Amino acid sequence: MPLALLALAVVAFGIGTTEFATMGLLPQIADGVDVSVPHAGNLVSAYALGVVVGAPVLTGIGARVPHKRLLLLLSGLFVVGNIASALAPNFGLLFAARFLAGLPHGALFGVGAVVASRLVAPERAARAVSKMFLGLTVANIVGVPAGTALGQHLGWRSAYWAVAVIGVLALVALALFVPYQPRGTQSGIRHELRAMGNKQVVIGLATAVVGFGGFFAVYSYLVPMLTNVTGISDTSTTLVLALYGVGMTLGTLIAGPLTDRALRPTLYAGMALLAAALVTFYFAVHSTVPALITITFIGAMGSLITTPVQMLLMAKAEDAPTMAAASNHSAFNLANAGGAWLGGLAISAGWGWTSPNLVGAALAVAGLGLAFTGGLMDRGTRRSEVVTSSRPEFAKQTDQEVSPAP
Repeated sequence: MPLALLALAVVAFGIGTTEFATMGLLPQIADGVDVSVPHAGNLVSAYALGVVVGAPVLTGIGARVPHKRLLLLLSGLFVVGNIASALAPNFGLLFAARFLAGLPHGALFGVGAVVASRLVAPERAARAVSKMFLGLTVANIVGVPAGTALGQHLGWRSAYWAVAVIGVLALVALALFVPYQPRGTQSGIRHELRAMGNKQVVIGLATAVVGFGGFFAVYSYLVPMLTNVTGISDTSTTLVLALYGVGMTLGTLIAGPLTDRALRPTLYAGMALLAAALVTFYFAVHSTVPALITITFIGAMGSLITTPVQMLLMAKAEDAPTMAAASNHSAFNLANAGGAWLGGLAISAGWGWTSPNLVGAALAVAGLGLAFTGGLMDRGTRRSEVVTSSRPEFAKQTDQEVSPAP
């Protein structure tokens, strides 16, 4: 089972590397396909659009496909998308290739989270999912800087070739180490769509869009904040972003055990602490050391929220968790777009480079309010069950029953 989780983490590492390395190579890509840097920035949007579209669509198409086979098919599509990116002769085809590479992103994470949760006993399900997510956070520390450096020295196409190789390695590891997990007798697109209609699933996705919008409102403008306000040089920002990744990794490491122990309290605390950290950064950004400490904490709190949101959606979707788990990553990308847009509006309004911190804090508080709303709806009721294993003895995990108030 550790090898199976490692295989899933390698998939997440490849996804994280290809998603963020493009941002660091925009000048090289712009020169290579003869467009301006702002125009090349649309490639980031193309990938995000692929994630938003692909998560529900590919999960729905594969609703009856056994999870291991679906993981292999999605990983194959991921490899094809990155090879197409490396070979694209012009901007139009590169745009289409980045959209193609983004299509399996959400479905891979969603299916992978369900598979990971079923590899272990129910009380360790969140820890298993968080181990898969470690691949994404480590990508921010190692994969993205390495991919950026490779692309700068050997040409931007080499970065996509490297990601394609990672994808092939992940494909082999999945084939060797992930056990077969049959689908239930009620599996199918209609079954998954009915689960998506659950009010708690809708609130959970809204919590992800709004709450994580606060995280991305700041992350999107972190580099100009550091250079224009903190006074950090352009050459040092890559190291600072790696420090951000260290915080994300630490948050992921503690998220699993905390979520297994108390899911909703972990979500509440993460949202509240994220809001507090963003307000703190509004003031701390003017001094280097306090700014770096706060950045690490923001990264940790952003990742701390990821696992409980994922597990909550899987729980509330009951025995059809795959599409809900995949749609969570569509929600993340909508949060990325929305948070960046609102943060940009604040800067354009003349509120200063630090204003996205207050916008982000407000979004985190709103996300906390949505999370509390979902919690209040659960009071006095038997909580949903989450399928955590294909083995009969671990068929379902049930949260403790909350007794109604006398």
